[in-house]
Amino acid sequence: MKTIGLIGGMSWESTVTYYEILNKEVAGALGGFHSAKILMYNVDFAELEENMSNGYWAGNAVILADAATRLEKAGADFIVIATNTMHKLVDEIQKQINIPILHISDAAADAVKCDNIRKVGLLGTKFTMTQDFIKSRLSDAGLEVVIPDDKDIELVNDVIFNELCLGKVLDSSRKEYQRIIDDMKAKGAEGVILGCTEIGMLIGDKDSCLPTYDTTIIHAKAAVKMALA
Repeated sequence: MKTIGLIGGMSWESTVTYYEILNKEVAGALGGFHSAKILMYNVDFAELEENMSNGYWAGNAVILADAATRLEKAGADFIVIATNTMHKLVDEIQKQINIPILHISDAAADAVKCDNIRKVGLLGTKFTMTQDFIKSRLSDAGLEVVIPDDKDIELVNDVIFNELCLGKVLDSSRKEYQRIIDDMKAKGAEGVILGCTEIGMLIGDKDSCLPTYDTTIIHAKAAVKMALA
């Protein structure tokens, strides 16, 4: 079994889910008392959030590259960054290490295409929805991506940072997300990628008019597959 280098804490709420899935999937695959081999570096999300708010992405690249380097030196065989938004910095981080990074978008695209879906909605932070570091990767995989309008982008983003990252799960926000998913379905989306690792706390298949693809679950399962390959 390979050792997973997990960069967590963005936020720790979703990192808990990663840890649980990694161990349950390994136990399910190997049986007995097996659990995942994991090295984890948990960042202080306040530092990264401040850098994001100030547009100082270079500062976050330094923090995450340092985390990845420490995990590599400790014996990790590959890196899992437990958040969608920080995949904006994958190229910068990869330059500092010699082990691969398992990209969250590649895992999500594979899961969507397995269901023969070609047009998909994307929810996430405003960075994820408006910039190309996730969308272009999905497009390169052959998917057409639909995002909310500008007002709803701000709403989705506010719920993530002001509620979900703080462990708050509100029915009123769930209803707003459901409305936004309805709108994306009207635009032709056949499924929706929950492209922020906290959104699964709020929305799942039972809450959505479209099939949901929770990147936290998908990414963690892909990590186990890579660890056991």
